[in-house]
Amino acid sequence: MDYESSLDRAMENVPDIGGDETRLQIPDAQPQKDGAFTRFTNLGEIADVLSREDEHLHRFVQRELGTNGKLSDGSGRYNGNFSGSDFDATVDAYVEEYVRCSECGLPDTRLVREDRTPMLRCDACGAFRPVTKRSTSSQQQKQKEAVEEGKTYTVEITGTGRKGDGVAEKGEYTIFVPGAEEGDVLEIYIKNISGNLAFARKA
Repeated sequence: MDYESSLDRAMENVPDIGGDETRLQIPDAQPQKDGAFTRFTNLGEIADVLSREDEHLHRFVQRELGTNGKLSDGSGRYNGNFSGSDFDATVDAYVEEYVRCSECGLPDTRLVREDRTPMLRCDACGAFRPVTKRSTSSQQQKQKEAVEEGKTYTVEITGTGRKGDGVAEKGEYTIFVPGAEEGDVLEIYIKNISGNLAFARKA
């Protein structure tokens, strides 16, 4: 067998772990109004796509939106009025914290525990990092950096959301800025806030 044929055969047997981070096809969140509540009807389906427990995603949604809710048969029911964009932004924040590898950017990760510490292990590149936990002291510091509707701020875009929006962090808030790209430092205007999520435009 010549070299080229041997190389081709070897490559056929290499697991496909390189991939493209865009191959993580997350369905759009499906909200449903229910009186004073809003249902996130396909939460379980999205959790399955992310290979995570629906209860884990549900708890994150409650934390990020600053609300209480219940999970039943893969559907979350939350106290308050939320839009599909609110839930989509929450899922994006969850992916960055608990799914996407910070080294290679791929979603081929697993949540594991090492000495009671939650860790994110990447099966693609082998990276292994602790999941960042918000300490009381850091929460107090973040509260000093509160974001308010109708105000302008200077932020650095540090990531990209699933729908192409620029993502910035300020205090406890994850801010989504349409038309902004990673690496941009710009003035933004806060249009509205939902829990720990803020939606802005370029000022």
